[in-house]
Amino acid sequence: MKGFVFHGPGQSAWQDIPDPALKDPTDAVVRVDAVTICGTDLHILKGDVPDVRPGTVLGHEAVGEIVEVGGDVRTVRPGDRVLVSCISACGRCRFCRESAYGQCRGGGGWILGHLIDGTQAEYVRVPHADLSVHVLPSSVGNEDAVLLADIFPTSYEVGVLNGHVRPGDTVAVVGAGPIGLAAIATARLFAPERIVAVDPAPARLEAAKRLGADAVADAREDPEQLVADLTDGLGADVVIEAVGLPESFEACTRMVRPGGHVANVGVHGKPAVLHLEDLWIKNITLTTGLVDTSSTPTLLRMAAAGRLPTADLVTHTFPLNHMEEAYDVFGRAADTGALKVVLGDLPHREVTVRAA
Repeated sequence: MKGFVFHGPGQSAWQDIPDPALKDPTDAVVRVDAVTICGTDLHILKGDVPDVRPGTVLGHEAVGEIVEVGGDVRTVRPGDRVLVSCISACGRCRFCRESAYGQCRGGGGWILGHLIDGTQAEYVRVPHADLSVHVLPSSVGNEDAVLLADIFPTSYEVGVLNGHVRPGDTVAVVGAGPIGLAAIATARLFAPERIVAVDPAPARLEAAKRLGADAVADAREDPEQLVADLTDGLGADVVIEAVGLPESFEACTRMVRPGGHVANVGVHGKPAVLHLEDLWIKNITLTTGLVDTSSTPTLLRMAAAGRLPTADLVTHTFPLNHMEEAYDVFGRAADTGALKVVLGDLPHREVTVRAA
């Protein structure tokens, strides 16, 4: 079969690779029908995630059909259409028993496209299938469902829930890429007074408005002052960092009010300064986190009910074998206007571009 293989920083290829096979009785093999590219994949290609070894198939999000299961798999069977979660869960370790699947110590956690071959291929082996795939309702299409493998649960859990967004809050989201936009969409579920989106790209700020931001600010034009003006100088109740750069993280700590929350979602490849000389007296709460995907069943029900704007984030679609072109478009988002790219067996067989 074919897969997208990481060969070291700046080196990758769509190439022939061995077909996956069951290794453990809890495994499933899934035929990939739709897959997407994550910002974390770009971090891997830049060398920011040294755990990923050359020769690894990238990708940790997919929708597909079960083609084979191990003898201990009980909840899915061949022919089922499933969402492949970005997080695998053994279901037995201390963290899995606390629904902290991202910290699984039983061979799960973030392993797909990280420690083992991932989903950007024609087929993928999924360990711990009973807790790591979700049967999809017929009302949720592949293009929508694949966004529930990572960006929506990540934004919701690590950003909105960790940030303790409440009714009446001012929420600032720094970074209006896919994760930031999903954070805006899911923060709205808690009826904040206002959501402020910060990004340097005009097209992404326009997308933030469509998804529910009440105010937007160019990251290069003193967004901290805008937040201060909107809150009578107090600062935002919750600030969600969705970029992963030292300067964006430090800006978040300056935007938050005393007693507020900074929820870091961005993947950081460099150290960021924590200015405790300023923050120690402000009673802030700072959270970090890897998604657990414990919210995925809830988000799937909401998507089936039409309550999540998943389709609004997909700007480009490609056939699966156009992986290198899709990476190029997604990696040059400032030029191409890409938010999320989806590849696979979709209704449109050619590249399509929706208005950004």
